[in-house]
Amino acid sequence: MTTETRRARLRRLVEARNALLVPGAFNALSARVVADMGFEAVYLSGAGLTNMQYGLPDLAFIGLQDVAQATAHIRGAMDLPLIVDADTGFGNALNVRHTVRTLERAGANAIQLEDQVSPKKCGHFEGKAVVPRDEMVGKVKAAVDARAHADFLVIARTDAAAVEGIDAAIDRARAYAQAGADLTFVEAPESIDALRRIPREIACPQVVNVVIGGKTPTLEATEFGAMGFGLVLYANAALQGAVRGMTLALQGLRDSGRLDEASGLVATFAERQALVRKDEFDALDRRYA
Repeated sequence: MTTETRRARLRRLVEARNALLVPGAFNALSARVVADMGFEAVYLSGAGLTNMQYGLPDLAFIGLQDVAQATAHIRGAMDLPLIVDADTGFGNALNVRHTVRTLERAGANAIQLEDQVSPKKCGHFEGKAVVPRDEMVGKVKAAVDARAHADFLVIARTDAAAVEGIDAAIDRARAYAQAGADLTFVEAPESIDALRRIPREIACPQVVNVVIGGKTPTLEATEFGAMGFGLVLYANAALQGAVRGMTLALQGLRDSGRLDEASGLVATFAERQALVRKDEFDALDRRYA
């Protein structure tokens, strides 16, 4: 799939407003698992990258180069459209311009920016604060102007629901859409009534982020689709599944003193080699020997 095809396909999918399910990845291997499972797009989670690369909470410990490197690694590992979480854009509107250009070159097909103050926090943490609305409008305009291709999607997220209330968050999202955002994303709505309002009251396609154990109600994708959401993120489902899987496997090893494929706690050796495409490299090795 070419870059142009990926961009155009992602735009078509989100504009259908049929709750495109997009799992998050935290590295190249997890992105390949998402692709191999038959999903239609991948999301690079800033929280996932922070948790898995540094063992730290989602409190703005990563920078643009961390995200750009992870973007390039993921792009090299799978062919699906890639949405990249760029937090606050790593600075002001000029920094956002540089961020968009850097991540588009690295292989992103869409970028997500948010209106929290820096340093930001996970959208489902307490104690968030947001920048003035006009400041974020400027960042959105900078992102739109900076992209090299019109089908590179700009997603503008607002965290204002937790700070100023759902009405203010919807007003901000409308302003970001008017500034040129292709999608908007009201983070952490806490009721089904609030969820219903978001796609009804904002003209452009909407994102809902299902954080497992977080503040937003967990509904079936079909229910989100009926509400009119374009994209349903499960940003850290793979991460939480991986942590549980590692814990269970290592508990088995600790308690029994051994671990093998028959335990059912680990992928088989053959499955692991298939995931990293070893057969393709064996064929290349034979070709060039």
